[in-house]
Amino acid sequence: MQTFADLAKALNRSTVYISGLQSRFELPVIDGAGYSEAYLAILQTVVHLRTLSITEETLRDLWHIEKKLLVLLHADSTGSPTWFLDSCGATTSSKRRLLLTNYELGAEVHGKGVQLGLNFADTAPELFAGQEMGEDALRVLNDYRKLHARITAGVKAELPQVSEAVAWAKRI
Repeated sequence: MQTFADLAKALNRSTVYISGLQSRFELPVIDGAGYSEAYLAILQTVVHLRTLSITEETLRDLWHIEKKLLVLLHADSTGSPTWFLDSCGATTSSKRRLLLTNYELGAEVHGKGVQLGLNFADTAPELFAGQEMGEDALRVLNDYRKLHARITAGVKAELPQVSEAVAWAKRI
């Protein structure tokens, strides 16, 4: 577990910057040395993608889509205030994981579907099914796929520039 200052140091960013990310991404603020490695991992992912010129607005859009998808899939089985962050930092099956939350869907993210109807939470049933109320996990997943493809294309386009910048930096 880490402190807020540890997060800032690990990310080589100011505490003001990290605090801003917490606010804009609606991440929980934790007292003391309560920040997990998963919490650091989501911040690292955001910083890395920002370094690769992916706009913060695009990342926030993806963040909201991922959280909406996780809610529709009833992924919160722990009741933890950081349940949507707890998979961050995992390194297995990257094709089966969402980009920011790193949550494993159980099937390839860019495959033809996702196993619907799983409910890991012990909550009271809703009066109407989510689909009847306009919520559709496949629609949200398709929104995710489109935005993920745009981010991936942006990262690939930026990589040559980053490689040149690293080579240039070694000379100074």
